[in-house]
Amino acid sequence: MPRVARPAPALAAVGEAPLTTLPGCGPKVAEKLAARGLLTLQDLWLQLPRQYEDRTRVTPIRLLQPGVAAQVEGRVEAVERGFRWRPLLRVAVGDESHATLVLRFFHFRAAQVSQFVPGTRLRCYGTPRPGQHGLEIVHPSYRVLDDADDAELGSSLDPVYPAIEGLGPASLRRLIGLALDRLPAAESLELLPADLRAALNLPSLRDALLTVHRPPADADVAALLAGRHPAQRRLALEELLAHHLSLRRQRLAQQAHAAPPLRGLALARQLRDRLPFALTGAQQRVFAEILADLAKPSPMLRLVQGDVGSGKTVVAALAAMLAVESGKQAALMAPTELLAEQHLNNLRGWLEPLGVRVAWLAGKVTGKARRDVLAAVASGDAQVVVGTHALMQEGVAFRDLALAIVDEQHRFGVHQRLALRDKGAAASPDAPGSVPHQLVMTATPIPRTLAMAAYADLDVSAIDELPPGRTPVQTVALSGERRPELVERIRTACAEGRQAYWVCTLIDDSDEVVAQAAQGTFEQLSAQLPSVRVGLVHGRMKPAEKQATMRAFKDGAIDLLVATTVIEVGVDVPNASLMVVENAERLGLAQLHQLRGRVGRGSAASSCVLLYQPPLSAMARERLATMRETNDGFVIAEKDLELRGPGELLGTRQTGLAGFRVADLARDADLLPQVHELGERLLVDAPDVAARIVARWVGGAVRYAGA
Repeated sequence: MPRVARPAPALAAVGEAPLTTLPGCGPKVAEKLAARGLLTLQDLWLQLPRQYEDRTRVTPIRLLQPGVAAQVEGRVEAVERGFRWRPLLRVAVGDESHATLVLRFFHFRAAQVSQFVPGTRLRCYGTPRPGQHGLEIVHPSYRVLDDADDAELGSSLDPVYPAIEGLGPASLRRLIGLALDRLPAAESLELLPADLRAALNLPSLRDALLTVHRPPADADVAALLAGRHPAQRRLALEELLAHHLSLRRQRLAQQAHAAPPLRGLALARQLRDRLPFALTGAQQRVFAEILADLAKPSPMLRLVQGDVGSGKTVVAALAAMLAVESGKQAALMAPTELLAEQHLNNLRGWLEPLGVRVAWLAGKVTGKARRDVLAAVASGDAQVVVGTHALMQEGVAFRDLALAIVDEQHRFGVHQRLALRDKGAAASPDAPGSVPHQLVMTATPIPRTLAMAAYADLDVSAIDELPPGRTPVQTVALSGERRPELVERIRTACAEGRQAYWVCTLIDDSDEVVAQAAQGTFEQLSAQLPSVRVGLVHGRMKPAEKQATMRAFKDGAIDLLVATTVIEVGVDVPNASLMVVENAERLGLAQLHQLRGRVGRGSAASSCVLLYQPPLSAMARERLATMRETNDGFVIAEKDLELRGPGELLGTRQTGLAGFRVADLARDADLLPQVHELGERLLVDAPDVAARIVARWVGGAVRYAGA
């Protein structure tokens, strides 16, 4: 391995100096910075610009492009001050290109209005948007220029930092500048091997920080704005490495615990033989991987990802049988009562004929029923426990939890998943201090690059094969103007004995978003289709109402279910063959794919209609085209990562990925192989350097980085 530099302790300690050592950073300012996790000089060094403003040139007004920030210079031509609805100030500015731009202000003072005398020369910066009278900039930054004032242009890009409440942008820039003035020499900061930096043509950390905070006049502006500058790549590499190391260290710490080996296969074989279907090759392969993990005396940490309907629940049930046969308990936790109850029904149908006792624990289980369940869980009589986040509540005590299964894991906060694991750690009477095996499932296929970065603490398995007989769902996109045709299509389908979903993206009508609300759609469709039994489900209904409606739909007592995206996960109605998604342009690819997966679960040919409200944005157009072109969840996930980035795919709270300071997984995926190789070497050969890198970038969030 290349030699790893170890920073001199005295110089490295400079970065750990409190911010109150900076001039002008008293206790009140320090408190505001601390609220954002900024405590030391190093924290300010790593408080990187979120974008740059290019004030190095003036753009003629006639060359402005909507949505592209620019700097313009001109003279005030007219001023209009309105009071009818709310204070409003419009300032028309013209330049030598004989074009006019409107500056619009909602918040202003009388002294500010007095500056805008016709003929006054202004220099303004902002992002132009189409307005009532051509292009306009809302609340631009500006300065008044004297006619004799040459007002030199900036020589470099101006950094724009994330806003901090109670601290103005100028004050924050000044403090970051003071912190940068105290940067130590390059060799004392450097933690990455020189050979690696040379191979990737990356600068030192010191040079990278100075370039990103203070881009020189000859900097590649386009590369900086795109996040592809070598200085940004240098910082992204170390940040990705820190994230990887934090997860791998957590994995190693977890594996240092004992876990009960689970080896008995008799119950699992009985379950497999009684199933009314044969396991697919992918299910058999993934179960074999789980078997190998569970046989070890160290805890399994495995993520099973698979498309909608690929059969993850069966694999989880087979794994649970190994725990039961060993005289221990398994728990399955799902994010919603709807999904948890479906798991409960499946598991009871499969396991109770084998004599396995399945318990149900959710928020609606109260009174004596709850006390009975808690007693059964505590005594071990409840061998498999299914529930929601209620499983993690303080009063729930397992006798001997050996396997914790978490479904749709990205919907839980990391604290919740840790709480379930810790229940098992406290439970085993035979092996105090041991932890349960963990099986995490998701029906949202995760791109390989994202899995490498987000789940470095987990082994990843993929059930990438659908059961035989599943016909691909035909997907079409229709403008909302063709809604009447669709209503007739539903009338025909329901008359033929089939069922349909109509999904809306809002519950109540909104003036701000052009979308059909579920309540209004339910009323409209009920009136338009008097012969069709229409039901309604949305997230604000009481759980009992929701469950009753879903059960009626599943039992065939409802023909058409109008719903919000609450039915995205876990509802299995084989007779439903038509899915309509209203305002599909408002949803991400992963969510659209999940919704489409609710149909095509039976033998009938199924369709998904994506109703959209024109005009479509470029991104919405790409999403709908992708949905029409493929049913492959893994292809869709790669496209979703490209379009939306990692934070939206996985959830910000759970992973911190969306909170990367500079790294972008879609953009920087090519760095991941080096990150993995270097990370594994550092953990073996230089664990102290690994710890420093993690502390620098992840800090106190380490415990939750990927639990």
